[in-house]
Amino acid sequence: MRVMGVDPGLTRCGVGVVEGVPGKRLHLVHVSVVRTAPDDDIALRLLGIETGIEALVDELRPDAVAVERVFSQHNVRTVMGTAQAAGVAILVAARRGLPVTLHTPSEAKAAVTGNGRADKAQVTRMVTRLLSLDAPPKPADAADALALAICHVWRGGAQQRLAHAQRSRIEEAARAERERLAARADATPTRGGTSE
Repeated sequence: MRVMGVDPGLTRCGVGVVEGVPGKRLHLVHVSVVRTAPDDDIALRLLGIETGIEALVDELRPDAVAVERVFSQHNVRTVMGTAQAAGVAILVAARRGLPVTLHTPSEAKAAVTGNGRADKAQVTRMVTRLLSLDAPPKPADAADALALAICHVWRGGAQQRLAHAQRSRIEEAARAERERLAARADATPTRGGTSE
């Protein structure tokens, strides 16, 4: 199974893809960070995140997407941006008929370190070790994205069977959305006249 983990953020959105099955060694497929400029308009930033994630999904073709579940933080502005970026990742996956699962930060930490309260350094060390990487993935958003992907692969079992069962529903909704957009494009009149 190939899983894309997304650690959402407006300035840095971590994306990590791993391949494997529960109980077997995992392999790194890709890790990167989609970046946007903090002084850009929010619409441009979300569009940039969408474009970056879309390109990676189309290139890497994951079987499932794991996104960090946004939790309440003290800074409402930060949580809003994180939630918006998470929504973009979920939408990109849904349009392609991919099952999406949300994992909390503590679930991902517990999956890779055995401790749901592990700090970022511990998570990065364990991700580096579990994937047999020569160097730790940087920045931390990249390591967190890989931890989400690892968490999703390892949770396996019933959760993956449920995702498989829901996949046909998601694929049908994605197909209907593509048809709706195509019909809308066909119905839009062409601007300007025709030259004779």
